Amino acid sequence: MNSLLQEMGIAAKAAANSLRKASTKQKNEGLLAMEASLYAHQDAILAANANDISAAEANGLPTPMIERLTLNPQRIKGMADSFKEIAQLPDPIGYVEEMTKSADGLMIGKQRVPLGVIGIIYESRPNVTADASALCFKSGNAVILRGGKEALESNKAIMIALQAGLVNAGFANETLQLIPDPSRELANEFMKLNGYLDCLIPRGGAGLIQNVLKNATVPVIETGVGNCHLYIDKDAELEMATRILVNAKCSRPSVCNSIETLVVHEAVADAFLPVFAEALAPYKVELRGDARTCSILPEAVQATEEDFAAEFSDFILAVKVVSSYDDAIAHIQKYSTGHSEVIVTDHYQTAQNFLNDIDAAAVYINASSRFTDGGCFGFGGEIGISTQKLHARGPMGLKELTSYKYIIYGEGQIRS
Repeated sequence: MNSLLQEMGIAAKAAANSLRKASTKQKNEGLLAMEASLYAHQDAILAANANDISAAEANGLPTPMIERLTLNPQRIKGMADSFKEIAQLPDPIGYVEEMTKSADGLMIGKQRVPLGVIGIIYESRPNVTADASALCFKSGNAVILRGGKEALESNKAIMIALQAGLVNAGFANETLQLIPDPSRELANEFMKLNGYLDCLIPRGGAGLIQNVLKNATVPVIETGVGNCHLYIDKDAELEMATRILVNAKCSRPSVCNSIETLVVHEAVADAFLPVFAEALAPYKVELRGDARTCSILPEAVQATEEDFAAEFSDFILAVKVVSSYDDAIAHIQKYSTGHSEVIVTDHYQTAQNFLNDIDAAAVYINASSRFTDGGCFGFGGEIGISTQKLHARGPMGLKELTSYKYIIYGEGQIRS
């Protein structure tokens, strides 16, 4: 085992044992201290981020990746605000969800407890360093972070700020840790840090997530590859559909809750496709469509099977025209990654059928998929969006970073 990782694991275990006993008041004071420290270190964070961006541009990183990487005062304020918002949320730790009396007269309760030490592997979004730290800390977990090499200097600067705030609030520096070496070799060893990590959460593209699932020997929560669909039903209000599509595709195409495939009922295809294409034109969205789409929109290129399965994370949209609601469902079920799926329709029963037919972490009627976000859901942020079904599903807030234990009160009972 790598000595650096082992040292970090030992320190994280000790910090987790201490943090587990901290009061809600103490944790909230720690969060507010980290919020203040982010502002105090803003210039250093932005300078480090500028170095990362320069290196990314020199290395020819795609524009969406550079957009994910970029920090500015507004984004730092967003990170800082999340600490304040999470401080105002109820603390799940210690909460007794239920208390029942058994046939033997025992009072048996289920109490929320931290997971312990959480490991997070992520790519080029330095805001994850702050968001993950805030959520893990409030939920009583120590965390070891491994970010991508593209954001290494930004992540280091953010971690320095957060640790300074922690120490000022009386917490151990090792409550939050960042692996300083972003090599793949060390990442693979990190995935096998049994005995120290209680849970590993990957945040990033399909390649990263599949690599973690393949190589990790510690428990993994699978998050967020987002091949999200928007289905325009034959009873859709087309102006609303256009509004939703523009927001879901163009507001921030690099994130996992943006729409990648548009599915359109043939009854409204002739009317809707030219309208939405015009609405997307200012954003220079590349359209990749099936034969019917290409016959209506000359600017569209022929879509491949891979296009319908892709998470583009870019200004690219796959388009499929279907002959019925059932065909739409079949297409979505075939290609969905179980993240977020949307229908636009004015027909009540069709909407209810969609809720029942679609198996995804978030299913929308007449709203943008961009709302699949812990902040929008009132969680104060998210550690990731789980697309699996065990332990947690959808945006993972404070409660999803906990487990539970049974607490039993007796009066001398023995089992016969």
